[in-house]
Amino acid sequence: MFIISLTYKKSTEEADKHMAAHMDWLKAAYASGTFLASGRKVPRTGGVIIARGERAAIEALCASDPFAIHGIADLDITEVNFTTTADGFEGLKD
Repeated sequence: MFIISLTYKKSTEEADKHMAAHMDWLKAAYASGTFLASGRKVPRTGGVIIARGERAAIEALCASDPFAIHGIADLDITEVNFTTTADGFEGLKD
């Protein structure tokens, strides 16, 4: 399992210019079963994604994010081995 943390390097106005393409990228990753959850950080300084798959595939996917391509955000990938979850979230365990 992976936690992907996006941190904006440019303004939210600049991020908004690429938001539609970023959302298309997210939707494709959800459709493939790679992304499990995502959302904006509060305050809006970036976002967080929970993903599953092989590290090389996650790295390649992150490199294809329009936010990465256009230098809008840095994407930091952290691998996590969840061992304990609340009821209903057992699918997060490896």
